[in-house]
Amino acid sequence: MLLRGAGVVVIIVGLMFYVVEGGGGRQEVIQQDLYEDPREDFPEAVVINDTRGCPDYAFYASYPHRPLGDGPMALPYQRPHPDCRTFSSSHVEKVIEELTSRMTDRDLSRLFENAFPNTLDTTVRWHVNGAEKKPRKRKDHGGQIWEGAQSFIVTGDINAEWLRDSTNQLEQYHALARKDRSIHDLILGAINTQAEFVIASPYCNAFQPPPPSHLPPTGRPVDTVHPIYNPAVVFECKYELDSLAHFLALGSKFYNSTGSTAFLTTSWYDALDTVLTVLDEQAMSTFDASGAYVPNTYSFQRVTSTGTETLNLDGNGNPLNEGTNLIRSAFRPSDDATILGFYIPANAMMAVELKRTAEIVRKAGNKDLADDLYSRGTVIEKAVWEHGVVSHKKYGNVFAYEVDGYGSSIFMDDANLPSLLSLPKLGFVGSSDETYQNTRKMLLSKEGNPYYLKGRGFHGIGGPHVGLQNAWPMSLLIQALTSDDDREIMESLGLVKNASRLGLIHETVDVEVPSAYTRSWFAWANSLYSVVILDLAQRKPHLLFEEGAEPYVIA
Repeated sequence: MLLRGAGVVVIIVGLMFYVVEGGGGRQEVIQQDLYEDPREDFPEAVVINDTRGCPDYAFYASYPHRPLGDGPMALPYQRPHPDCRTFSSSHVEKVIEELTSRMTDRDLSRLFENAFPNTLDTTVRWHVNGAEKKPRKRKDHGGQIWEGAQSFIVTGDINAEWLRDSTNQLEQYHALARKDRSIHDLILGAINTQAEFVIASPYCNAFQPPPPSHLPPTGRPVDTVHPIYNPAVVFECKYELDSLAHFLALGSKFYNSTGSTAFLTTSWYDALDTVLTVLDEQAMSTFDASGAYVPNTYSFQRVTSTGTETLNLDGNGNPLNEGTNLIRSAFRPSDDATILGFYIPANAMMAVELKRTAEIVRKAGNKDLADDLYSRGTVIEKAVWEHGVVSHKKYGNVFAYEVDGYGSSIFMDDANLPSLLSLPKLGFVGSSDETYQNTRKMLLSKEGNPYYLKGRGFHGIGGPHVGLQNAWPMSLLIQALTSDDDREIMESLGLVKNASRLGLIHETVDVEVPSAYTRSWFAWANSLYSVVILDLAQRKPHLLFEEGAEPYVIA
């Protein structure tokens, strides 16, 4: 047996279990050969990385733990000890008990038991309910800094908060926020914290622990970015349009679940105003009316050997035409650079969220702002249909992944959200829409989508972020969530289940050898699995429970 700390190298010959983790941020790779008999005894090996003696969860999650599940796969129990959990809720425990007791597939049940609470168990690095102390005045905006409840939600094995990830990590808990005050305050705190991040650096995607948390920042090389950012506040500054859309989505989901407008603070309005400024700046074309080049407000350059990690043309990216009404996104939700900067899924999401936000502020009495937001959303929506729908020689009219306004377009999809496959989940189109169905056929075929990856052990949509051998279980979960076909849904869930031998959903899976995966701890994927199970429990209970069973709805 060999155990090593920070770089994490683990070799346990008795189980033929090999773990290799290195740097590389979101590209950490873990390779394993699982034990043949899941019911054999196995050693407990952990790295302690906590003042309370709690193990580092990324390391902990890469080992199976007892008690083993009662399904054929005997999946392990991967929740940390109650004393090591970062947040708890009796209502969450009740949902787990109620739902898992009814599920007939005991392996899917064990996955839900581990996945549903994973965000609360492991990623709430800092939370205050707002009653602890008075915030100080903001110098450059109205209102106060770090006012009210605050929540810092890390992505998992990286000690930083992505706006997109944290919004999705909390999605399965919104239904509980009306009756569980602790969940209510946690999500409200997440909105307030995101608002502070957006105000500070609206072009950035990932952030360091807030100063009031007194948690140390995570060091990383500083990129050459304009507008300049503070590395003590920002973990990474890739401008991704969907990050700002996810900030709006977190508020709209909270409002839809609770009816509360407690998040409509001065800071939130300042953040919204900042978002609109970015939209205006990123709607500009590369050349002005006379044809003269106009450098973009945002530029990004990184010293790297990976082309998707930086922008070409001095950090500006490829040229974009005028008159489209689309909004530029320098990077995709995978954190990979766009090729053609008008990223259609993010534009679709922003259109939806602007219109949803308009209705919230309208009900709060701000008619002029509501009219402006709704108008902006409508303009972007029309632009997506006008410039984002392209005729494909095989599939007919489909949504392109990226366009540039000059007539160029890219046909593909990536597993990260928002994606083209997820358009019905976003609320942009219904799943039966003809253009979406054409697009779906294209995306779920090797002939139509270069990143639809198939192997002997797994298949699904991948992307350039991890490589051409690894598909993302999240793509199969979105496929199930956007399908009405029972067989397609269960086949998708079956693939995810069979690739989750450690009882949690991984970032990616090798399509030839599903036991090889990236990231033992990726909270977003676990949350999405929980969202899918909750959706099926209500929409198609016969797939999860006994035939003729009543739907399960979180009351």
